[in-house]
Amino acid sequence: MNTSNEQAVSATLKQSVIDTYHGIDVVDEYRWLEDADDPVVCEWTATQNRYTRAILDAIPARAAIYRRLHELYTASSADYYALSKRGATLFAIKLQPPKEQPLLVAFQSVDDLSSERVILDPNALDPSGATTIDFYVPSRDGSLVAVSLSENGSEEGALHVCETATGRDLGDLIPRVTYPTAGGDVAWNADSTGFFYTRYPRGNERPPEDFNFYQQVYFHRLGTPTEEDTYEIGRAFPRIAEVELRPSANYRYLLASVANGDGGEYAHFLRDSEGNWSQITRFEDQITQAEFGLDDTLYLLSHQNASRGKVLRLSLANPTLAFAQTVIAQGENAIQRVTPTASRLYVTELTGGPSHIRVYGHNGDNQGVLPLEPVSSIGEALHLDNDTIVFRSASFIMPPAWYRFDPADEEPVKTALVATSPADFSDVEVTRAFASSKDGVQIPLNIIHRKGITLNGANPTILYGYGGYGISLTPTFNVRRRLWMDYGGVYVIANLRGGGEYGEDWHLAGSLTKKQNVFDDFIASAEYLINNGYTQPAKLAIEGRSNGGLLMGAALTQRPDLFRAVIAHVGIYDMLRVELHPNGAFNVTEFGTVQNREQFEALYAYSPLHRVVDGVAYPAVMFVTGENDGRVDPANSRRMTARLQAATSSGWPVLLRTSASAGHGIGTALNERVAEDADVFAFLIDQLGIAL
Repeated sequence: MNTSNEQAVSATLKQSVIDTYHGIDVVDEYRWLEDADDPVVCEWTATQNRYTRAILDAIPARAAIYRRLHELYTASSADYYALSKRGATLFAIKLQPPKEQPLLVAFQSVDDLSSERVILDPNALDPSGATTIDFYVPSRDGSLVAVSLSENGSEEGALHVCETATGRDLGDLIPRVTYPTAGGDVAWNADSTGFFYTRYPRGNERPPEDFNFYQQVYFHRLGTPTEEDTYEIGRAFPRIAEVELRPSANYRYLLASVANGDGGEYAHFLRDSEGNWSQITRFEDQITQAEFGLDDTLYLLSHQNASRGKVLRLSLANPTLAFAQTVIAQGENAIQRVTPTASRLYVTELTGGPSHIRVYGHNGDNQGVLPLEPVSSIGEALHLDNDTIVFRSASFIMPPAWYRFDPADEEPVKTALVATSPADFSDVEVTRAFASSKDGVQIPLNIIHRKGITLNGANPTILYGYGGYGISLTPTFNVRRRLWMDYGGVYVIANLRGGGEYGEDWHLAGSLTKKQNVFDDFIASAEYLINNGYTQPAKLAIEGRSNGGLLMGAALTQRPDLFRAVIAHVGIYDMLRVELHPNGAFNVTEFGTVQNREQFEALYAYSPLHRVVDGVAYPAVMFVTGENDGRVDPANSRRMTARLQAATSSGWPVLLRTSASAGHGIGTALNERVAEDADVFAFLIDQLGIAL
């Protein structure tokens, strides 16, 4: 280890700044680390990276860990996702290791990939692996595709248009279509001569502080300069609007779904064939999804007086919400999404984490659940033709596969879109258990471990959590867990409140002033694993990403005695200033605002940066972030690292790993993912004292 680096990171300059909120003075000693462009901050970050590399590279197991992870990732088969269909052509994003970035491909059948052709390969455009596809949307006839491309994980995308048959770029370039704050989207017109798209302010349309807000919808006609694009709708949308666009099956209508930030409120606007827009739902109506049927109908997922969701049908002949009919009443499980077909509704239901598809007729008659692997999930579902669908399913121990289901068949059939993996989990099982939280609420745990595990409290264990935005942690396959199993590890995923595993009430119980419930749930999950012999504090690590990074910060500051090591990816740690960052403003509807006294008090009570206490023996921590993160400002990781390094008395390392070629994690190149995972597991194996 370089002694000068170690001394430098333990003596970060303190410059006190005092902010006053509702009469309470809050001291910040590391505000100066917010300015990423300051040469002094750049040098501080470089010093931290040198210190981190000195420690990680000195771990004897890291080289072998890297080789094994590289093998697992690069030897995995192709995997297809983001499937869509236009006419007779199917489109998909294809992850094809060892290529750094996924491709856009087209083919004719889910059962035969011999017709597959590449439309756009970002690896050919940029051999460094820095360029990625944000999203794509084919035209109605399938002859053209609009594709958003961004670089270095920034998610700041510009739109290109390609010919499906040749991959040729038509030269239509639309800047500022997508950004991490509100995403971005496109919908083609009926004759494929142009498209509607989301757009952020350009030039002098807004002051600089509003440059990544006020998303609106414009129309672009192919072959014309983008400066001539025409405004459609959005001037009355909130500053933190997030817009998705969907055409009806016959392209007579266009739906704009508008989220009010990230808290789960949606409004819906409909454009008719004459070009007239009308608002059909408002934020207070609690309609979270709208899907066109094959005829002139909309199916709405409503949470009004139905926390777990009910499905309404609305005729587009009179699109007034008061006239919508309830087709599927609230049931025992939480409805996640609805996929309409000719005479059926395929409803994805959550059962506390795992999910399945239940089939209904258009009149709401329940036709049963499609048979699937136990403890598995539905990732996507797509109407193929008539009443046939294809859907993507995976489990914790089985790679994802696309299945076709025709009501004439008794059960789903695997298609040619099946992923295979060099990681064999046949010696692994998943145990579903429940931890009792502080208030008695039962929290589901997915405990992944080798068969025949000994419950002697000595198993190295990773506990993973998220708990926010109504996002559910459903079963997913990940090859990195195979390496952890090989080292005798247990991997646990907790379905905390704040997610959507049991519906909207489950989400709301972990949002705004009730956010502490999420941390209580996570702590209870850790205590369950200890009390039931899976592990002990000296062998327990925790991991989380983004909102889960916030969870890591809260957990380690509230119960530093409970964990030995912490991996916190791209997390939020200063809850008092997060709303001042561009994407942080979108989080206000989920977290609350310091402008409201009650919400400020809740935020201040758990804000990780403000809960660090000098002289406490904190766990070993590695903060992982990317320079190009537009969702969570990397300053959160810099300031939390400095504060913990100055405060901890444990003698265990507090590291900051900052990547110049990554952002929030979306669009990260394959080689960077392998390197990051190698650092994560090397750190954990070293800190938990795992014998090799």
